[in-house]
Amino acid sequence: MADTSDLRPGLVIRYNNELCTVLESTHRTPGNLRAFYQVKMRNIKSGKLLENRFRSGEAIEIVRVERKPMQFLYRDGDNMVFMDTETYDQIHVPEIILGDQAGLLKESGEATIAFNGSDVVTVELPPHVTLLITYTEPGIKGDTATGATKPATVESGATVYVPLFVNEGDVIRVDTRTGGYLDRVKN
Repeated sequence: MADTSDLRPGLVIRYNNELCTVLESTHRTPGNLRAFYQVKMRNIKSGKLLENRFRSGEAIEIVRVERKPMQFLYRDGDNMVFMDTETYDQIHVPEIILGDQAGLLKESGEATIAFNGSDVVTVELPPHVTLLITYTEPGIKGDTATGATKPATVESGATVYVPLFVNEGDVIRVDTRTGGYLDRVKN
């Protein structure tokens, strides 16, 4: 068991029988009161932000999480199949764990999967991915000054809002954290 002085951003702890990632930890010592740690955490399963005060020296349970780079192979119903690039072992990950990011993952795409023992905790995509636009309404020449957007379907099946000048067949870079358009990729 560790204590509150071991809290660092990125650490995974068990809080109220739920796995949480520590986002921020601040040690406070108010005037004539006891010292405490103000901790901001994110519940891994639900994604909720939590904030809690831990007494200084209080015992916490640190969960060991192993991260592995894996390659996405294909969708199998509600599961997504990933392959370990070193051992070629395949695992099935429920699409719910990825949430909205599942639509941005194309076949042979890379992801980092965090394991707690043999259980999948999180799936992290790279900060941005490049995707081909398979369908969008044609753009109008010279219509770039307004900043308006239109929906576009990308090769992975997701819908991304892009500027009016982007056309079908263009390759774009998409931010995986927000699902937003970043820029066009030159061939």
